[in-house]
Amino acid sequence: MTVLRGLGVTLPVDEGLTAGQYLDLARLAEEHGYSDVLVGEVAGPEVFSMLGMIAASTSRIRLGSGIVGVYQRTAVLTAMGFTTLASLAPGRVLAGLGASSPIIVEQWHGLGFDAPRARIEEYVATMRTIFRGERTDVDGEHVRSHGFRAGLGPVDVPIVLAAMNPRMLRLAGAIADVAFLTWTPPDEYGPKIALVREGAREAGRDPDEVGIAASFWAYAGDRVEEARERMRRFVLQYAMVPTHRPSFRASLSGLDRAADAWAAGDREAALRAVDDDAVAAMCALGTGDDVAARVAALREAGVDLPIALTPGAVPGDAEGPAQTIARVADAAAVRS
Repeated sequence: MTVLRGLGVTLPVDEGLTAGQYLDLARLAEEHGYSDVLVGEVAGPEVFSMLGMIAASTSRIRLGSGIVGVYQRTAVLTAMGFTTLASLAPGRVLAGLGASSPIIVEQWHGLGFDAPRARIEEYVATMRTIFRGERTDVDGEHVRSHGFRAGLGPVDVPIVLAAMNPRMLRLAGAIADVAFLTWTPPDEYGPKIALVREGAREAGRDPDEVGIAASFWAYAGDRVEEARERMRRFVLQYAMVPTHRPSFRASLSGLDRAADAWAAGDREAALRAVDDDAVAAMCALGTGDDVAARVAALREAGVDLPIALTPGAVPGDAEGPAQTIARVADAAAVRS
């Protein structure tokens, strides 16, 4: 499998934008030469509907989920979705998978959040069988399917696995085509990438055949100070997710204070614990050159595919993401 390289963009989630506005941003990314556009799935657009619109409205850019959870859909249904996309846009589809979080899986969807690594391993194996055009014969502890064969297969769809903690990073190296890292400052990528490589070697794979993608919050619009305060809230919200919290410990010195205040229901005190250094560690804000410098730092750290997550300065702001996409592309082109 060829390691994916380039510069990607993740469409902002939970922005209050319409599907048409998301589609405009995806088209803009293609016009400005981005290699990839990803669509997350939280409480905004449903991922396969949105990716289908993008696939039908673009001609070159790769498109994928960033990420789709493995609890909310069966492996068969997820593989059908990606196979359908690949039949329309062959060679342009990435299957981004991950465990999601207990909040989304348990509270929002009413499902059990159990054994994420074991589930993902069985899930990926099942999807690979379907992508090869073979019949399923899986009787795992978490994934079971017998006799299914996709009518649109076989397809060539790389599997991108989101990973943050050490065991999931090793698993990504063992079973994925690309490890998708996130919520990490540039100087912390080295040890995480080493764990991916370690997992690949333990599985008997060539570590260099596993690509490294990494996303980061980015804003290069005209309302930088508003965006900074919004991103401060993003950092806090994601740091308070139990499965994500360890990734923020090194960069957020006030993590314990924030967690205590959050648990006590004092959101304002929790927010005050997120200082400007923590925001700067996780987010790139300023001019297009400022964000392009973060892209360069990620590449220097060993990331093959940096991916800019482009929220607006406030909910409903479509202009900020558009400005970020355009200005970062121009600045990155000058740097490369």
